[in-house]
Amino acid sequence: MRAHRATSNPFADLHRADTPLLLPNAWDHASAMAMAGKGFRAIGTTSLAVAAAVGLPDGASATRDETLRLALVLGSQPFLLSVDAESGFSDDPDEVGEFARQLVAVGAVGINLEDALGSADRHAAKIAAVKAAAPGLFVNARTDTYWLGEHGGGHGEHGVRGGAETLSRLDAYQQAGADGAFVPGLTDAREIAALVARLDVPLNILYSPTGPTVPQLGDLGVSRISLGSFLYRRAMGAALDALDEVREGRKPGGRTPTYEDIQKTGADVARHV
Repeated sequence: MRAHRATSNPFADLHRADTPLLLPNAWDHASAMAMAGKGFRAIGTTSLAVAAAVGLPDGASATRDETLRLALVLGSQPFLLSVDAESGFSDDPDEVGEFARQLVAVGAVGINLEDALGSADRHAAKIAAVKAAAPGLFVNARTDTYWLGEHGGGHGEHGVRGGAETLSRLDAYQQAGADGAFVPGLTDAREIAALVARLDVPLNILYSPTGPTVPQLGDLGVSRISLGSFLYRRAMGAALDALDEVREGRKPGGRTPTYEDIQKTGADVARHV
């Protein structure tokens, strides 16, 4: 694999193997502002939540407009924004490049592009098109070799195409100009360390409650740890738990922000849009 110099911007500078970037993924303005209030300098979006909010499937290139609309809301806020763009919402590399240009125009500094185990050459062409249209945008190239099942039947917990295919795909994406590599579903410590040693760009791992902890991933050389849809799903779970507790006459547990706390984020977005 060739030597690679990542895009130079403050977001790229946060990708450090000694202190990995923990990237929480928001689904709306309120969630993003709450995360920023916890001190996170960079925040991503999660395509699952964007799709679920409007009743559309995730990973089906159906939420281009909704994704851009969320980026418009979040791009002017005091944190660095990386956008989950599924596979770019098109098979046409030029259209993906144009979408990336629009993301930069509204303030995004990063984009996540997944290959969904499709053609590696086509995905590399999309990456190259994005770098041509938006040179300063940090392109996180995701391969689903560990994430999708044998027949590509959805976002499963374990994949069956690891090792050589992962390296082959990521090599092509690096050559096309990717600034980072993302391998969701990879949780084996030895495989993570081996991949870090082989890559010329920062490695991004998706956090798993059953996988290595954040400190352990840092020790393995991982430069970025994404939470993906985890926080959104946890929030949905907490809401359902509270609903059950109220219905059963129990006092709801957990943390509940006040009405005023949430109202403040609404007032803030009104000033920025």
